[in-house]
Amino acid sequence: MTNMTEEEADALDEYFTTHLPKVDPTKGGVTTRHGFRMIALDCLSEDYLLTMTLATKKSPTEFISEMVRERIALNP
Repeated sequence: MTNMTEEEADALDEYFTTHLPKVDPTKGGVTTRHGFRMIALDCLSEDYLLTMTLATKKSPTEFISEMVRERIALNP
């Protein structure tokens, strides 16, 4: 991929500045299932999650889901 010229960058900036996305908060998007879920992690958990997702080539969601299923299987 080649780098953008200043003119191309300015054109993209102008386009996205003047063409704001239309958002309907009553509808779910591709990343929502039962509404938005936010989680907060401490630094150790965040570092572990990042390291493991890079090592396993999985998304954080996939990795967390797998961990939860393993934990459930251990404690029926």
